[in-house]
Amino acid sequence: MADRPEPLQSFDHSGLNPGSTAIFLDFDGTLADIVEHPDAVSVPLPTREVLARLERSTQGALAIVTGRPIQEIDRFLAPLSLPVAGVHGLERRGAGGEMSAKSVDAATFATLGDKLGAFTAAHPGTMVETKSGSLALHYRQRPDLGPACAAAVHEAVDGLQGLHILHGKMVIEVKSGQATKADAVAAFMDEAPFKGRVPLFAGDDVTDEDAFREVARASGISIKIGAGDTAAVYRSEDTDAFRTWLSRLADSFETHSLTA
Repeated sequence: MADRPEPLQSFDHSGLNPGSTAIFLDFDGTLADIVEHPDAVSVPLPTREVLARLERSTQGALAIVTGRPIQEIDRFLAPLSLPVAGVHGLERRGAGGEMSAKSVDAATFATLGDKLGAFTAAHPGTMVETKSGSLALHYRQRPDLGPACAAAVHEAVDGLQGLHILHGKMVIEVKSGQATKADAVAAFMDEAPFKGRVPLFAGDDVTDEDAFREVARASGISIKIGAGDTAAVYRSEDTDAFRTWLSRLADSFETHSLTA
């Protein structure tokens, strides 16, 4: 991992061309602030307007790559409907609206849900979020229970096949298969309008590190939001600072389009 990512404000984005840049953005902690309950997040209206501007200037080469399901992203970003890779790449909607999803063993997840549900019932302040193809055990309200949550998840998964554990910020997620955000970025980069462009990926969590490395292989630009070891080349201090930078990028892209 990079020992000292460069401060994002040192990056001169004036050299980026909206016609040759593909933008990939995580959601929680990147576009939306981290909050105690996953349903309580919101994306500021100015940020949604910036996303609309970037979609126009890049001619659609803007995608959300997130652990959330696609339908939740649509709800938070309405009326925007962007290309999205949801549940860490288990489901994906391309620029043309075509949907693809990995198969899920419903019986396995029902068993897992029962086990984790028993844990949360005995530990107030924790909760299980059910998604399509994954379950997430949240403990943001009880950070002291981090080790106990990790032990509960590993015990619940023991003996169940085809599952993958992801550790995030105050959350431990179990998903079907081995799909990652890196896989999602690679899939987008193999189709229009992303193909042939320089990828830019921004995210805040350990689940974004695979995507940072994928972007590096494509000689792209990676941005880590917040503290922590990272493979990203640049670091933004926090979510607010990144949203401000993203707005300036939209300004730069529109200026470039006017003068091109």
